[in-house]
Amino acid sequence: MNGAEAWTRLENGWIQIKVPLPFALRWVNSYLLPGDGGFTVVDPGLRSAETEACWQTALAALGIRWEEVARIVLTHHHPDHYGLAGWLQQRTGAPVYLSATAHGYARRLWGEGETFSAELIAAFRAHGLPDALVPAMQAHLDSVKTQVYPQPQEVRTVGPGEKLAFGGAEWALIGGEGHAPGHLSFYDAASRQLLCGDQVLPDITPNIGWMPDADPDPLGAYLDSLAAMRQLAVGRAYPGHRDPFGAFGERVEALIGHHDRRLRRMAELAAEAGEPVSAFAMCERLFGARLQGNAHNLRFAMAETIAHLVRLELGGVMARIEDRHPGAAESEGPFVRFALT
Repeated sequence: MNGAEAWTRLENGWIQIKVPLPFALRWVNSYLLPGDGGFTVVDPGLRSAETEACWQTALAALGIRWEEVARIVLTHHHPDHYGLAGWLQQRTGAPVYLSATAHGYARRLWGEGETFSAELIAAFRAHGLPDALVPAMQAHLDSVKTQVYPQPQEVRTVGPGEKLAFGGAEWALIGGEGHAPGHLSFYDAASRQLLCGDQVLPDITPNIGWMPDADPDPLGAYLDSLAAMRQLAVGRAYPGHRDPFGAFGERVEALIGHHDRRLRRMAELAAEAGEPVSAFAMCERLFGARLQGNAHNLRFAMAETIAHLVRLELGGVMARIEDRHPGAAESEGPFVRFALT
């Protein structure tokens, strides 16, 4: 997908740029909105030679100069949304807007001297990730760092309940948790338009982003966020992946139903196992052993599985069991499994 193929002028005058991704989602939506002193870029994508070429070709085809970009707005800190922000800022001089929480996590995950990769792998090992899969997981996490540099220097933090003017509208900032800490959606009541990032997606379900030393119940937080967003009168939603869609309320209900079914299925699988199971074992029962060959997909599947097991634990359906990891040294942390109550 090159820049000439990747952009579409939408019916509201915005430009949707499908910025390529090196994994199954294929692209992330970046939206280019005219007005308020220049163009606003929402979620520019991750950094790679291919994405740089996509932007260069698309802007040239559209007749837009770098200096006409007035601001860069981010829904959240994930690399496929945040990664090109610094590169784009270097060329445009535009400030980057995101939540303080998202900015903090970007620095934690990819800042100088980061320790998050080791912390995540240690947490996954505690939840059953075999040692044989650790090198591939570490290589995957290391590779992400190249997709987010340089990080933006001029950052303006905004948060839920505030307003931000761009694209000819004054947007209400809607907080969302569960997929990414500090996720922001942008809602214009006058036009009934919602830039929803990855909080609500058509056709696919957003990953629930469990992380060590973060929200202890990301699935609960996600469901609470959906319940709040369900109240919005949305005529058209503009997601981070796939295409703009209507029937927003119905999609929210479908996502809530999906997670309810997932929780019930995991309880059934735990009953079938007949013994305590680790998150890794449950992950393989849910998604298949083929994930062992794809560290990127395994990372997200493990986070999703742990988030659901924690929700079942907090709901009293399952109990957490902590003991020694098989073969572990005395200094290592606990081995975590879950059993039906």
